[in-house]
Amino acid sequence: MSRIVLGVAGGIAAYKACELLRRLRADGHDVTVVPTESALEFVGAATWAALSGHPVSTSVWDQVHEVPHVRLGQEADVVVVAPATADLLARAASGRADDLLTNVLLTARCPTILAPAMHTEMWQHPATQSNVATLRSRGAVVVDPDSGRLTGADSGPGRLPEPAELAFVATTILGEPRLAATMAARDLAGLRVVVSGGGTREHLDPVRFVGNSSSGLMGWALARAAGLRGADVTLVAANVALAPPPGAQVESVTSTSDLEQAMNRAAKDADLVVMAAAPADFTPAESSATKIKKTSGADTLDLRLVQTADVLAGLVAARTDPGQVLVGFAAETPSEQADLVTLGRAKLARKGCDLLVLNAVGPGLVFGQPTSEITLITPDSEVGPIAGTKDTLAHHIWDAALALRSHR
Repeated sequence: MSRIVLGVAGGIAAYKACELLRRLRADGHDVTVVPTESALEFVGAATWAALSGHPVSTSVWDQVHEVPHVRLGQEADVVVVAPATADLLARAASGRADDLLTNVLLTARCPTILAPAMHTEMWQHPATQSNVATLRSRGAVVVDPDSGRLTGADSGPGRLPEPAELAFVATTILGEPRLAATMAARDLAGLRVVVSGGGTREHLDPVRFVGNSSSGLMGWALARAAGLRGADVTLVAANVALAPPPGAQVESVTSTSDLEQAMNRAAKDADLVVMAAAPADFTPAESSATKIKKTSGADTLDLRLVQTADVLAGLVAARTDPGQVLVGFAAETPSEQADLVTLGRAKLARKGCDLLVLNAVGPGLVFGQPTSEITLITPDSEVGPIAGTKDTLAHHIWDAALALRSHR
């Protein structure tokens, strides 16, 4: 069981931290809430105590014999502050220790995640941006705020990301703590990243389609990870019913032809391109404009299918920037690991991409699952199999892609 300190600063978004707390507890983590005095103006101590199962304090003078201002930080596996107000960021950056939460931040030697939430003008102010840069330089993971409706009628960047997104960040770092330094370093900053996710649909008629089981979870994890590492992210989503990752520009598509056109447009100026979507390999030769009805006395329906465009090979052929790195995915059904790599190497040579991510698929494997196992291959190397959550694996994929780019 991981020990998490959930810090809550005094912003209207404090109510969202209740949902984050519930999610972390549901995942089996032990969570102690440390609010600021002003946070209790929004959500009372009784609520935090009831949801966490631990007493709640804001002061270093409570339960002094247990030295909470030192013990909580020393024993935590991760500290998450959500929301982190402009005031809290300023106090943390300057090393203040004037309440229990700032004391915890000074004593913690575990990864620290700060999720800012404030009005747009406050987030964009040079003082706040300077404080964020300082905290990141010290290894803190500062999650960029989302854009959307703020307090009152205001709208813009400064909105606290949804609790589900913050839970993904926390559990990813708990699973692989070294990723905190990777996120803090923002090693994809200044790079344009394009990711596709989901599965395309080829319509037989207005009701039915030929498709596949791709859920889009891997594409979403890749977009989320790239955003945390500072990239400018475009996500081409094929029939995915998931909330967009914070900061990603999302374009929705339906068919393989739609996916091909969207990826060709987005990839022109991209530094890193990942084709995680699963395009349907075949499309009906003819599509009915009306619903195909059952015919009395007929037990079969004959369909003629033709191959769709090879989106990944097309991206390779259209590439004009020698520094651009193209990553493909392969879902195979091998009998063993050696067969998987053999199939992958054949596909890598056929497609011409720089890096191929191999998945062995089957019942209960990969599609729709939060975890997976991948093998990464290039023309000269092979890494894996690597198992983990899709969010963790996404970072391994970006590590490999970035390493390839550094040698261009």
